[in-house]
Amino acid sequence: MDGGLSWVSDGGWERRLAYAENTLVTDVQLVHAGLGLELAVADTVDFDRPLLVRRVTVRNRRDHERSVTLYVHHDFDLFEHALGDTAYFDPWTKGLVHYKRTTHFLINALAGDRVGFTSYATGAKGTATHEGTWRDSEDGQLGRNPIAQGSVDSVGAVDLVVPAGGTAVAHLWMIASDDFFKAKDQNDVVVQRGPESYLVRTQNYWQYWVTRDRTDLSQLAPRLRQLYRRSLLILRTQIDNRGAIIAANDSDIKQFGRDTYSYMWPRDGALVTEALIGANQREVAARFFEFCAQIIQPGGFMLHKYTPDGAPGSSWHPWADAHGDRILPIQEDETALVLYALGLHHARYDDTEFIKPFYSRLVKAAAEFLVRYRHTPTGLPGPSWDLWEERRGIHAFTVAAVWAGLQAAARFAEGFGETALAAKCRTASDEIRAAALAHLFDRARNRFVRTLEVRPDGSLARDATLDASLYGVWKFGLVAPSDPAAVSTMEALRDGLTVRTSVGGMARYQHDAYHRAGPEVAAVPGNPWFICTLWLADWYIATAGSHDDLERAYEILEWVAARALPSGTLAEQVHPHSGEPLSVSPLTWSHAAFVTTVQNYAVRSRQLAQ
Repeated sequence: MDGGLSWVSDGGWERRLAYAENTLVTDVQLVHAGLGLELAVADTVDFDRPLLVRRVTVRNRRDHERSVTLYVHHDFDLFEHALGDTAYFDPWTKGLVHYKRTTHFLINALAGDRVGFTSYATGAKGTATHEGTWRDSEDGQLGRNPIAQGSVDSVGAVDLVVPAGGTAVAHLWMIASDDFFKAKDQNDVVVQRGPESYLVRTQNYWQYWVTRDRTDLSQLAPRLRQLYRRSLLILRTQIDNRGAIIAANDSDIKQFGRDTYSYMWPRDGALVTEALIGANQREVAARFFEFCAQIIQPGGFMLHKYTPDGAPGSSWHPWADAHGDRILPIQEDETALVLYALGLHHARYDDTEFIKPFYSRLVKAAAEFLVRYRHTPTGLPGPSWDLWEERRGIHAFTVAAVWAGLQAAARFAEGFGETALAAKCRTASDEIRAAALAHLFDRARNRFVRTLEVRPDGSLARDATLDASLYGVWKFGLVAPSDPAAVSTMEALRDGLTVRTSVGGMARYQHDAYHRAGPEVAAVPGNPWFICTLWLADWYIATAGSHDDLERAYEILEWVAARALPSGTLAEQVHPHSGEPLSVSPLTWSHAAFVTTVQNYAVRSRQLAQ
């Protein structure tokens, strides 16, 4: 505008990033006082089709008519690298196409009754001589090169005339397809129906979807009710339609280790599924178990993590120990918690027909593995990696998860008439519980310890580091939440892991160095994590004897809401002094933990009212 260009990522723009209430349509406000412009942006992915639609409303804050051009930059790196991409202008649709192999993206625009980009550029990017076509935008004239291949990007232009003090509207959309002509056909439908219709129908769909939940939110403040529903919606954005539940899709984490969280961890998926079951999202939860039945290994265990299409994900768990001897690169809780979550699904919906097709390859195979994979002579589950993926040993969290998984497997085996397997599962779980009380409960400290380290000579050493994951001993039913062993353990965690700054919250464990935000001090055992703080709230809820007792849990729910981003997204952890989000955001597990804690609060509140 006015002979100059400003990308919305430049300085000078004030940004408010939010969602429209109870839906997955964004509500973004961009204001540049110096330019005298406001942009209101709403975008969404259609609930049924691989179609992204964006509406941009441009408001002119000046007292004269102005010509404004929107430049839209596309930089894909298809299949995760820039080799062999193609970008071209399509004269049929007046849009831009990027493709590689069987993946095509068609991008188009509508302003008034004009379909297509008013100008365009395609070209090389990231080379010594070509930074990218976005540079071509800066003089206000695009080069209109119709095609480029290799490492490429593109820019499309949409011209608008904005009256004095008034607005003008442009719609943009992007279609994903495995074939250009399919994408073209979908583009024709979008033009015929109008892109605005997809925004409206998708907004209505998600408002309908989120209201299927019958959780009683009447005892919560409006801010908490909104975050609960926002969390459910964000959970759905992280779940592939074929069942994979992804840990996070925030690309910022790529700067750490050159990898992402865009994988399916079976443990995270199982605990997210617990939240979905509590929210009456039966079908979404069911697809997770169907996915797990496809990826379980022939030996009856789950690997570290998986890609959304079911392939093994990258891993740092070795197949050999320091001596070159074979070990399983697993976190055994991941296998066990799938059975635990499936047990919750069956308890809620009592759908034996659903389980029947994969009972043998998932339930039975996993149960046989959990019974078999034991440490001699204690009878505890064998050594594996902990839920934080940092140390190998016999962990209290894993032991509790395996106990719960075997309990669920025993119930399934009884239901399917396999009494011998049911008895074997119950015997193993009884032995594991007895061994846990004998070896993992430290009488001198009067609490559970987090890990038994297996020394080279076969002896066991207790790691008594305070670790929030010790909540698992009561969460999964190994001991009751009001059992003195659980009480003393949770009180020790609360006292030892609370971050004693103005930010507050609970750390993962003592001396946690992951994304540490500053030098270690006594007041900060580690950065506060949402999930760990919510685990303490869950214990307050489980042991509450009156509504007054629930206040401590309610305060934690408010703590979470106060540290959510304005969009309602929750990070993995926050800075212990500033409260700023750290690591990925949103973290699927953080939102699932909030949803589950709210559900627990609602159930306990109703029980105490009776």
